[in-house]
Order: sequence, then structure tokens, then C-alpha cells
Amino acid sequence: MTDTVKPATPYRSGRYTGYTSFSYLEEGRDYEAFALAPELGRVPAYELGLDDEQEERTRRLVQDNIIISLHDHPQVFPADMNEVRSYIRTGRERTGYLGLSQSGMTAVFDNMMDGTACVTSKSGWKFDDIVYDIGMRTSDIAHQDYVTIALGLDDIRSAHENDQLAIVLCLEAATPIENEVDRVDLLYGLGVRQMGIAYSEANTLGSGLKEAGDGGLTVFGHRAVERMNKLGIAIDVSHSGDRTCMDTFAASTKPVLITHAGARALWPTPRMKPDEVIRGCAETGGVIGIEAAPHTTLTQAHLEHSIESVMEHFEYCAELVGIEHVAFGPDTLYGDHVTLHDVFASNLGVHDAHKGPSYPKMPYVDGLENPTECFHNIVGWLVKHGYSDEDIIAVTGGNIMRALGEIWV
Repeated sequence: MTDTVKPATPYRSGRYTGYTSFSYLEEGRDYEAFALAPELGRVPAYELGLDDEQEERTRRLVQDNIIISLHDHPQVFPADMNEVRSYIRTGRERTGYLGLSQSGMTAVFDNMMDGTACVTSKSGWKFDDIVYDIGMRTSDIAHQDYVTIALGLDDIRSAHENDQLAIVLCLEAATPIENEVDRVDLLYGLGVRQMGIAYSEANTLGSGLKEAGDGGLTVFGHRAVERMNKLGIAIDVSHSGDRTCMDTFAASTKPVLITHAGARALWPTPRMKPDEVIRGCAETGGVIGIEAAPHTTLTQAHLEHSIESVMEHFEYCAELVGIEHVAFGPDTLYGDHVTLHDVFASNLGVHDAHKGPSYPKMPYVDGLENPTECFHNIVGWLVKHGYSDEDIIAVTGGNIMRALGEIWV
């Protein structure tokens, strides 16, 4: 072992051949051009301080195992995030193929436009816009062979074997189904394999976490949960109110996921989950994916949001419910995430969700800023802090595969 320290070295897929989004068309003629944020090097690399032996172990663990992000938005946004609404209006968000090819991930739960799906509406969440988004993204993906769409566990395993990356199509909320339960089937038919109950605002299924009162899962919400169970759509309660979360756990016959959140015991905001909700999720057989979007998983010990703040939430949840019920849903993207939140604050309920202690506003989450760096740094952090290979494999993919084995049937 040497005394050399260095940032984690990305694992690069040899399968990726340089394709960029919608390059089968003519930019500026077939679709509007935007100057996009760089997928690599937008912010300085995080210095984990690994020695040569730890670096090699990190690379081996990332390369040899199924690595899954339970929640991300692996799209490339405008370099000037103030142009984001105009960009979204075109209906053509670009997939970050280059960045993903160096991420080491096997699969990513891709939440697409979600509440920013403002193709035809300023408020988002319209069913037609969601379908438009799915169609455009999958049309683009169909024109290359590095990224694939995962419809089941075998597709994730195949992606790992073939040095590809599998995208799981997801929605953070079932809001677009309105009161039409058969729309759950339509979304399943379009490839959606995970869906949230509600975002921060209440909908026909249940209450969101920014509501002053939480009425719990509605009668229609029970029907939707039953339908998702029958179809094999994973259910997420990350943005649901506490009572709606607990009602969903009771109603579901399959494991329920908290794809991206943290512990309210460490950071008392509505966006974090109380111990009873985290335990309730684990009791269904589900997992909690630890969140890393800006200004979410903070702690009093680490007020400047970084990988250290995030990993404090990870260790708390692992101690609370067992490491077998914890994973990572970093919730990252390619571009200025902080300004995106500012632009869409009213749509996404950001300020209500983050009500609580004061904190310094950071330009990005140091160490977990984008999908490319997340899992190299997460695995490297776990290696540096003495976690076993078995535990690292579990929290970066194995626990999710186990839960999906019960859900996607």
C-alpha cells in the first residue's frame, strides 16, 4: 500500500460509441438547439483520498457488480438553466449518454421530466405531456445500443453482462392518471416500472408531503395500489405525506420503496422521513434510497451539503432498519440543479418541502453532483470507511434486486 491519494477513477464502458441524443436528426432544423451543460467536468472532482489499494478495490466493486441508482434524472440540461422552461417546451430532453458511459452504473431509475413536464402546461403532470416525454426519450434510445430499457430483472442482468446501461422508466407521482385507474395499465404498457403515489401536492391517490393536513390514501388510491401490485409496478412514497406513506404500506401486498429521501431525525424537514415511516417501508420488504439533491439530506454536523452529509443519513438508516433495507437514490442530473429548483420552486414545492432549520445555500452537492461521479464516490467512501464487499454490493444494487424480485412478478 502506498501513501498516494487520488479521486476515484471512473469505470468507462467500451460499449458506448459516442452517440449523442437525437443525432439521427438535424439540430436546428428538426429540433431546437440549446447550449448544454457539460456531462463531464462541470464541477471539480471530489477528493476522496483513496490510496492505491482502496482505489483498486473501488474499481473492482463497481466493475464486477450490478450497480443501481434507485432515483436519478440522467438528462442533460441547458448550460444556462434559466432557459430550462423553453428547453422543456420542445419535448426533447437529452439523455446523458457520455456521462452515463463513465458512471459505472448497470441500471438507473430514470424519472424523466416528472413535475417539470411542461410541454403544453405551465403546471406540469399532464398525462399527454408524460406520454410525449416517454415517447421522445424512448425514440432516441432506440437509435443506439448502449442504453437499453429495462422491463424486468433479466434486462438488468443482461445489461451488466453486455456492458450496457439499463434505464427503468419511472414517474415520481401518479398524478397524471387523474381518476383513471386504467391509465396505470397504459403506463405499464409504455414501459413504466415504478411510480410514486403523490408528489409534494395531494392528488386523487393521497397526500403530498407539503400539505398541512394528510388525509392518507384515498379510496381511489387503494384501487391504484392494488392495480400497481397486480401489474408489477414498484410503488414509491418519497414525496408522500407520512400518513399516506403508512396507509400505502398497509395496502400494498408487495414491498414499497422510498426511492430518494433521508432521515428526519437528522434533518427535521417534511422532505425527510420519520423513523416510523422508514421502519414501515422496511417491514414491507422495501428499501430506502438515500437522497442527494441539493439542500435535502443535510445534518447539523455537515450543514454544507456534501457526500459526508448524505452518508450520515445512510449510516443512520442502516442502523435503524438494517443495511439490507438501504440503497441510494441520489436524484442527480447534468446541469445546475440548484437553479433548476429555483426556476421550478412553485411546481415542485421545494420551499415547503425544505421548511426547517436554516442552512447555507451551496452551488452543488460536493461529491455527488451528477450521475457520473455518484457511485464511484459512494463505493469509494464505503471502502474507505471499512465496509465489507458484501455490504457494499448489497447497498449499491443487491438490496434493490431483491425487492424488485418480489415486486416485478
